[in-house]
Amino acid sequence: MILDGTVALVTGAGQGVGRGIALALAAEGARVAVVGRTATKCQAVAAEIAERGGQAIAVAADVARRSDVDACVAAARAQLGPISCLVNAAQQTHYSSLRKLTEDDLDAVWQSGAVGSLRMMQACFEDLRATRGSVVNVGSGSGLTARPAMGAYAAVKEALRTMSRVAAAEWGRYGIRVNVICPLASSPGMDSWMGDLPGAGEQLVSQVPLGRLGDAEGDIGRAVVFLAGPDSGYITGTTMMIDGGYDYLR
Repeated sequence: MILDGTVALVTGAGQGVGRGIALALAAEGARVAVVGRTATKCQAVAAEIAERGGQAIAVAADVARRSDVDACVAAARAQLGPISCLVNAAQQTHYSSLRKLTEDDLDAVWQSGAVGSLRMMQACFEDLRATRGSVVNVGSGSGLTARPAMGAYAAVKEALRTMSRVAAAEWGRYGIRVNVICPLASSPGMDSWMGDLPGAGEQLVSQVPLGRLGDAEGDIGRAVVFLAGPDSGYITGTTMMIDGGYDYLR
């Protein structure tokens, strides 16, 4: 139980990669605040953690709203203790050509991703400083490429990576580590994308040297356990690609 005593707050934890991370952290002893916009999804994940013998609470919050973020962090602190691990996995998505991308669409992706993560980092800062905690922000390998229809999503994810490196440089003096992961894993969003584009899933997997998509809990979540735990105490400001060796430049 290498995370015994850790209080983790995971956004976007109602499904997909965020859910897998929450489950993996709880399995190693972390007390987890399962945060997302849909209360029923968060409650289901918290119940799943409890059924496995872990401790979790569900908190409905939209990271695009500062009031939600502040209330969420206050609730997690009151019920679980000071936050010592923050994982920002929440992210709205929108895919379209730049020619058709509206400012409202871009703003929704921006507010839920880079700005939402900043809000959470700011709200948790005092706790993280007191606990000498860690932040793991969820980026995307799509930010390393220039694929059509990915302009908004990729731009926001790269902004988050840059902001994370700055946070690592500024907050290192307080013992706070800030890292980024870029996962490639099965999730409801991935399933939807594959369903909309017949054959796309097979083509994607064919470009993964390990021959499969990652598992949100077993592959992605376990990597976050490492970044949140004592064995990564000298790692900050870096990006970990958890993608089976996928070649984003193909």
